[in-house]
Amino acid sequence: MYRMEQNVGSTDKRVRTALGAVLGTVSLATLANVVPLPDIAALVFGVAAIMMLGTAATGICGLYALLGVDTCPASAGR
Repeated sequence: MYRMEQNVGSTDKRVRTALGAVLGTVSLATLANVVPLPDIAALVFGVAAIMMLGTAATGICGLYALLGVDTCPASAGR
């Protein structure tokens, strides 16, 4: 079984956490009709928020793995 290595560094995690929080807030505000956006925007922002928060929590980004990007200094020596 293939195990993905962490490829998201600490600064990247902070940015993803902040962005996920903002996207989640906009998603909820759209659902509550506080922000005048189409309903589909709530879904798109919600999914993006979950992805950002999930990759920040795990330290693993599948897209980074596909592109060969690694912002995690601990894995740079491997």
